[in-house]
Amino acid sequence: MTGKAAADVNYVRDYNEALVLGLVRGLPDFDRAQVAAAAGLTPQAVSKVLARLIDQGLVTPTGTVRRGVGKPPISYQVVPTGQYAIGAHVGRGSLRLVLTDFVGDIRASELTALPQDFTPADLLQALRAGLDALVKKHRLPPTRIAGLGVGMVGPLDHGHGIVRDAHRLRHWHDVPLRELAETELGLPVHLDKDVTAAVTGEAWRRGTDLRHAALIMVQSGIGAGLWLDGAAYRGAHTNAGEFGHTVVDLDGPQCVCGRHGCLEIVHDTAAAAGDLARATRVLSVGIVNLLQTVDVDHVVLAGTDLLTHADQYLAEVRRAVRTEVPRADWLPVEVSLTMLGEDAIAAGAAMQVLNARFGMPTNDTYGSRQSR
Repeated sequence: MTGKAAADVNYVRDYNEALVLGLVRGLPDFDRAQVAAAAGLTPQAVSKVLARLIDQGLVTPTGTVRRGVGKPPISYQVVPTGQYAIGAHVGRGSLRLVLTDFVGDIRASELTALPQDFTPADLLQALRAGLDALVKKHRLPPTRIAGLGVGMVGPLDHGHGIVRDAHRLRHWHDVPLRELAETELGLPVHLDKDVTAAVTGEAWRRGTDLRHAALIMVQSGIGAGLWLDGAAYRGAHTNAGEFGHTVVDLDGPQCVCGRHGCLEIVHDTAAAAGDLARATRVLSVGIVNLLQTVDVDHVVLAGTDLLTHADQYLAEVRRAVRTEVPRADWLPVEVSLTMLGEDAIAAGAAMQVLNARFGMPTNDTYGSRQSR
């Protein structure tokens, strides 16, 4: 078999595994016929996929189920403890570490303070201590830890694993954090913007139900994580998502990015003044603008600042989407709150590790699977 033919076969194998896992991850049990019908695969192809997933410890047979005449089918379940991942949310003054299992359930969440004006060395030390404590406390076998995901404020170069110029963090100019963390921790590390991590976590939890979505994060700033056609969208320079730095008021106050009237500073000014009605309205205007630019059918609202007033934000954004998107009857958009609460970024970073290894293969993840 030629190299290209082998690669094609491997791609189909990985694609089918990811498709099946996406369909069954949230189910209490399933059988081969159900999966074949939902995935559009032959029963024989599903049998091969299930055999490989059983060998990997991700699926287990649970017995037979009587569903009428004939030979009863074998029932299967996903094994949540088949793989774990650890996610880190690096804030401007804190580090949140989350342990998730294979289906995305949060097994532990720990928040620690970082030194004021912290350096890369400070962060690596905190990651080392936190990771060691999680592994020891939960007795995690090394072979079941898929890796560490890190979600951090941008601008950030995901492709090269470099933090370029993190807003309001003085020591973070062109820092190769992914390489530094892998060397320090001895684990595969996935570095991404906080909003992209968060939207990946939502997609991992919701399975195939989330295909075209934007996650809006309001937490010490405003950003948007984009999930387009079943995959995270990062843009040409892997810096997509600077939603808060789109201008909504030409004569508005100066933003930290240097421009005037950015959505983030206009929103934050209203929120600081206690004008929640204006703050929610500003955000909803920005979201409608985003929907007019990127045609998605689901908006997820997240971030600790937003969740403090979740009902008000949810109501206003739903109203705006329903009444201000032209032809809302033809372009319906569901608006919901994050499923992961204050852990959205850290848990999402953990699930990015799982998605990179077990999710749908893409151009930037497929090559790394060849050693799997």
